[in-house]
Amino acid sequence: MPHAIRIHQTGGPEVLRWEEVTLPDLQPNEARVRHEAVGVNFIDIYHRSGLYPLPLPSGIGMEGAGVVEAVGSAVTELKPGDRVAYAGGPAGAYAEVRNMPVAPLVKLPDAIDFKTGAAMMLQGMTAQYLLRRTYKVQPGDTILIHAAAGGVGLLVCQWARALGATVIGTVSSDEKAALAKAHGCDHPIVYTRENFVERVKAITGGAGVPVVYDSIGKDTFQGSLDCLRPMGLMVTFGNASGPVPPVDTLELSRRGSLFLTRPTLFTYIAKRQDLLDISADLFDVVVAGKVKVEVNQTYPLKDAARAQEDLAARRTTGSTVLLP
Repeated sequence: MPHAIRIHQTGGPEVLRWEEVTLPDLQPNEARVRHEAVGVNFIDIYHRSGLYPLPLPSGIGMEGAGVVEAVGSAVTELKPGDRVAYAGGPAGAYAEVRNMPVAPLVKLPDAIDFKTGAAMMLQGMTAQYLLRRTYKVQPGDTILIHAAAGGVGLLVCQWARALGATVIGTVSSDEKAALAKAHGCDHPIVYTRENFVERVKAITGGAGVPVVYDSIGKDTFQGSLDCLRPMGLMVTFGNASGPVPPVDTLELSRRGSLFLTRPTLFTYIAKRQDLLDISADLFDVVVAGKVKVEVNQTYPLKDAARAQEDLAARRTTGSTVLLP
């Protein structure tokens, strides 16, 4: 029987359980996917901890890549043997094989291997919507990205640089600063010893930036607002340090008529055509070599708890994947 990581209660990494699972018969609009690699993301930790509740017991994991083994009677876009990747759909990617709706599945180009495919979908499509939809980065823009050496951060640095932007990024160490710089970050800021607000103001000649991409949350939110120029956009898209406290909207006016958004990838890819467009844009820049997906950590699937511990402790760089 196949195995999967499942949770029966919320809590720390210890609630992740390696279990045998029985797959039901395929529904008409489902496909059975045998994973070759599975992505690890902060949303998995939010599901495990209960910050983003799931009905329990539940599988966990939102991203994977593999081969279609079978399809339901109503499926026309895919066939057995197709290479596919996905981000989204029901939680349950931490599995050797699974049944899932075909709606989130896209064909993975032959030029992209499974580990890269599993690592790039959630983070890469997040980078796409952040840079091309939430705020459309233009040549000459100067942007700020927090966690610049993380999975999304490294992709945003490279992609923004390819778009002609100047990239400022915060990191926790000199090692991560070097990594971010090697991937297109023009001005890495080591926030553990530098005041990132002061550095951003110095880099921009006091003007501030038009957009801040912030996946850290509570610890950086107020400082991020201070980095924005008038009518700038604050994009808070994660909670690595905890949720942002309630916001007094008058603070946005006092700082210069700022805009604030809390987007999610799953809103941007809810329509099938948007998913196809966003993933195609991502595949194009990866195949063209403009953006390189750094898979810097791999773990056996059954060691998912250790992978999540390392991610939460910021001991990782780039992307992390589990291998069934």
